[in-house]
Amino acid sequence: MAGVGCARSLEAKRVLLIVGGGIAAYKSLDLVRRLRERGARVRVVMTAAAKEFVTPLAFVSLANEKVYDDLFSATDEQEMGHIQLSRDADLLVVAPATAHILARAARGLCDDLATTLLLATDTRVLYAPAMNVRMWLHPATQRNVSTLHGDGAWFVGPNVGDMACGEYGPGRMSEPLEIVQAIEAALKQDTRLPAPEGLLASGGALEGLHVVVTSGPTHEPIDPVRYIANRSSGRQGHAIAAAAARAGARVTVISGPVALPDPPGCETIRIESARDMLAAVEAALPADIFVAAAAVADWRAEPAVDKIKKGERGAPSLSLVENPDILASVSRGPNRPRLVVGFAAETRDIIRHAQEKLARKGCDLIVANDVSEGTGVFGGAMNQAHLVSRAGVEDWPRLRKEDVAERLVARLAQLIGGEMS
Repeated sequence: MAGVGCARSLEAKRVLLIVGGGIAAYKSLDLVRRLRERGARVRVVMTAAAKEFVTPLAFVSLANEKVYDDLFSATDEQEMGHIQLSRDADLLVVAPATAHILARAARGLCDDLATTLLLATDTRVLYAPAMNVRMWLHPATQRNVSTLHGDGAWFVGPNVGDMACGEYGPGRMSEPLEIVQAIEAALKQDTRLPAPEGLLASGGALEGLHVVVTSGPTHEPIDPVRYIANRSSGRQGHAIAAAAARAGARVTVISGPVALPDPPGCETIRIESARDMLAAVEAALPADIFVAAAAVADWRAEPAVDKIKKGERGAPSLSLVENPDILASVSRGPNRPRLVVGFAAETRDIIRHAQEKLARKGCDLIVANDVSEGTGVFGGAMNQAHLVSRAGVEDWPRLRKEDVAERLVARLAQLIGGEMS
């Protein structure tokens, strides 16, 4: 099967490919071929709808493996039960991932073999969405994608382009080689979902409490076109908000400009500048817990009314003034929450700077992390956090940001319940 000159970058890797019912299923045939070229073993599971677009025989021919499609097949269960099938893979891939299968997976439904495998696995899932542009942009689909992100799933695409239905926009399934690259990248990471540790941030651990979370960057305008900002993606703040909502809290998210869907189950207030964020935070109080995960710009300029044009005198000189200190204002304000948590993004002397910030701001906890070049924290999927309090420092391993969020919310639930340590 190996193509001439094709590096076997997936030698001995085991991929379980779930094929959803969409016209893009024809691309999945080529995906199997490309994976096999690179040395992967591919087992294919087809939904009933997928068989309306391509035949199981085509996948058998390309994968040189049996195709699975029946949850209640006595023969298949005797040969390899569906639980073993899901756990015998290094990575699960859903391509095409239709709006229907994303919705069922996000809700934890398991009414056929494909969705049962998705629920039974302890391996991360890579989804390659494919659907009509309006279906992809619908809030329900975006909520489902956000939920799956929070559960540890990865996504590749969708691409922007012409649809089989004649429309144009985001919703095209990524091309097979793009999916292969995503699979190769995924398999270089830890694909096993972490086992729950300690108190889970679920089951009503924060039931009846109000949590306010700031997330993302702020944009400080220079003129109507330009602004001062930072590299924050908002992924960590959004993950914390989603985890708090899953734990039963009423969550208010105050978010700077990000390219993320709103965290499910939360009220999201979108702002631009640091002053806007402070006003929104003060309006959201009182609260039981405040988590300042946003990367607020420290300074702002007095913005010009019109666009600053290039001129003979070179670059303009900007006069900067300090932005309001949101974390300190909340920590020392009249509506101080029971727990106030700050973040310290540092490039050196991480713990010392975090301890100094804890004392200076008057908060209860600081989540410190290293954002120096090469860590990939800003804008990336992973984070290594240190939880700094007056009692000491808890060093956490490098985790997905969603897992950091679960740990933090679990810790806050312990503290708010009086289990101080």
